[in-house]
Amino acid sequence: MTRFPDGFLWGAATSAYQIEGSPLADGAGPSIWHRFTRMPGRVTNGDTGDVACDHYNRFREDVALLADLGMNAYRFSVSWSRVMPEGRGRVNEPGLDFYRRLVDALLARGIEPCMTLYHWDLPAALDERGGWLNRDIVGWFSDYAAVVSKAIGDRIPKIATLNEPWVVVDGGYLHGVHAPGHANVFEAPLAAHHLLLAHAAGLRAIRASCNAAVGLVVNLEPKDPASKSPEDLAATRRADVAMNLHYLDAVLFGKYPEGLREIYGEAWPDFSREDLAAIREPLDFLGLNYYTRSVVRDDAAAFPTRASAVPQSGATITETGWEVHPASLLRLLREVHAKTGNLPLYITENGAAFPDPPHVPAGGIEDPLRIDYFRTHLSAVREAIARGVPVRGYFAWSLLDNFEWACGYTKRFGIVHVDFSTQKRTPKASARFYSEVIRSRGESLDAARSVQR
Repeated sequence: MTRFPDGFLWGAATSAYQIEGSPLADGAGPSIWHRFTRMPGRVTNGDTGDVACDHYNRFREDVALLADLGMNAYRFSVSWSRVMPEGRGRVNEPGLDFYRRLVDALLARGIEPCMTLYHWDLPAALDERGGWLNRDIVGWFSDYAAVVSKAIGDRIPKIATLNEPWVVVDGGYLHGVHAPGHANVFEAPLAAHHLLLAHAAGLRAIRASCNAAVGLVVNLEPKDPASKSPEDLAATRRADVAMNLHYLDAVLFGKYPEGLREIYGEAWPDFSREDLAAIREPLDFLGLNYYTRSVVRDDAAAFPTRASAVPQSGATITETGWEVHPASLLRLLREVHAKTGNLPLYITENGAAFPDPPHVPAGGIEDPLRIDYFRTHLSAVREAIARGVPVRGYFAWSLLDNFEWACGYTKRFGIVHVDFSTQKRTPKASARFYSEVIRSRGESLDAARSVQR
């Protein structure tokens, strides 16, 4: 197979806090990231998302970029606190209007809107009530999902409830490197459980409000043992359980995988059968975010999994320290397909940060490492489809250089360069490469390979 199938979605992905800016505009309330960025030492260089890519004011320009590059889909997220400033109760119509205008602009260009309801930016008012540690958040999220889906869900074919619940828990509640900045092993399992309950409740609310297909987006990272020793094999299993199976098994099978109690010890609570049955709400699709694999060794000092990653010599490493390993994407897709059967799968994020200058030089931005990353990973997706895996779309991360969470503006993932001093957008060579892949429906991947040979 040289060409991707008819109807394949070609897009790029972003998230609200990372690109929108204007976090308190037109009646919006603060999010936990708005507050987190103001805590000294939490974000590189003290950066904030106050301006970010100014997408709130420049979204039409960004939609035009999507169209010019030939994309037929766009994955974006909604800021909960822009729509409901207190996180519950009162709806802020000007906030909803922004997303109405965005959807209008996308549809006018023939671009399918793909919406994510939660990409980490919890309303600060809900965090003051316990956030993801308060079981009431299940109802709060369900209400929010209903508000948004009733307002714009009739024009959005695909809605994801949550983005990467593992990152929400691991960064925000276990290690404290993300908002809200907690580091408490007893909080992590509880936050994870409430996220999954909220996902299921939100999914039911969306289905009651509109006809969109509804799914979940998870980040998965294949784990390989550093050696065949029993210790490294056991560590690899623990790492896989904590990051991947914790979320997949609960949603797909209504159970938590064996091994979580070993990992969390006395911090792992007993959850009711009723809760687990509620979490197992059938999905219409599953979104997969893939960036890298991890080679794992036993490490007693690595909390709480007692497993740590081993750097791989000779590998290409991204700016975020991740190994480039496209073969693991093919493996991942085949393994997930084996679990999910004919459930449609989407690559909802895939990309890499490499060194790009803050300002565009005269010759433009040449980013050969990013081009090779996309070439090899898109080839892996095409191979998975040829082997019968129902991958229905691919979203590059990210459309724009943006606010990269605790790294601030020091890591650039975009296929479009953003000069943050002027907000000028400039497509990089990788954008032109991706555009040609889209135009040729993947045939240009083979031309790129033969050129490299």
